[in-house]
Amino acid sequence: MSGVAAPASRSLNMIQAINEALDVMLARDPDVVVFGEDVGYFGGVFRATSGLQKAHGKTRVFDTPITECGIIGVAVGMGAYGLRPVPEIQFADYIYPALDQLVSEAARLRYRSAGDFTAPITVRSPFGGGIFGGQTHSQSPEGIFTHCSGLKTVIPATPYDAKGLLIAAIEDNDPVIFFEPKRIYNGPFDGHYDRPAKSWAGHPDAHVPEGHYRVELGKARTVRQGEAVTILCYGTMVHVVANTVAELGVDAEIVDLRTLLPLDIDSIEASVKKTGRCLIVHEATRTSGFGAELSALVQERCFYHLEAPIERVTGFDTPYPHSLEWAYFPGPVRIGAALTKIMKE
Repeated sequence: MSGVAAPASRSLNMIQAINEALDVMLARDPDVVVFGEDVGYFGGVFRATSGLQKAHGKTRVFDTPITECGIIGVAVGMGAYGLRPVPEIQFADYIYPALDQLVSEAARLRYRSAGDFTAPITVRSPFGGGIFGGQTHSQSPEGIFTHCSGLKTVIPATPYDAKGLLIAAIEDNDPVIFFEPKRIYNGPFDGHYDRPAKSWAGHPDAHVPEGHYRVELGKARTVRQGEAVTILCYGTMVHVVANTVAELGVDAEIVDLRTLLPLDIDSIEASVKKTGRCLIVHEATRTSGFGAELSALVQERCFYHLEAPIERVTGFDTPYPHSLEWAYFPGPVRIGAALTKIMKE
């Protein structure tokens, strides 16, 4: 790993794991290039690209002007030419000027060229709340991209998955939106804001192998086996849900989706049919959030196995409120209330 030192135990935080994935792919594949605002000399606002320019040179890791549309437009051209660009959008909130390039160009290139050209682009971006970033540094826009055919959407919840999924995304021949939950960059979050921040050190999912390995896109992870209710979640919410379930003593099966598209619907279906109940948790807004699609899929496939209505705990249908961030962010109180309701049915 080039820029962020890893202890001998190989217990990494998510930033270190992402840095190492980029380092591995830059060394392994000469077609991989990393670029974006401040990613080169400075090493990124969260230091996820620290040391990479020094290790691989200014033609492989470089800074760009503040122009998200231009960054992704350049990436589309690079991909069509045969490179594997990994552009960074500094915060997911800044990705909207690049939507036309992503939706109209990257997502459609394979189809409109009848397979002659592809867009093997991996767009990295920190997303979600939890750091008092306000309205322009805290949004969760994953639902926009899951709506767009031709794009894949990946959201890791652990350092192990962050490295393996990022490598798999870079090696994929289709464009991938790789959202990084910045609330858990440095440690898992249990949802209690009055408690000291946790560290990834010693966490079982923070033991990251050296070198190259892949976590397959489209395969969910069962975080916890259970019989009473299935909880579908991803990103930061995986840890908030796990801690809430442990505190309440609920016999819940927790499924970390890992990738929203492609979606591991078979694992979801098997879990819900086993438990007969389903709770969906995400921090994006409720209306047209990805939880609505999950709810529809579960209803279509598992209707006769359901013992209670499907419940959702999400962010609210408002702009992200800086001063009320902790109320907006799904936490133990709202998740616990939903579990109590669904278990009574």
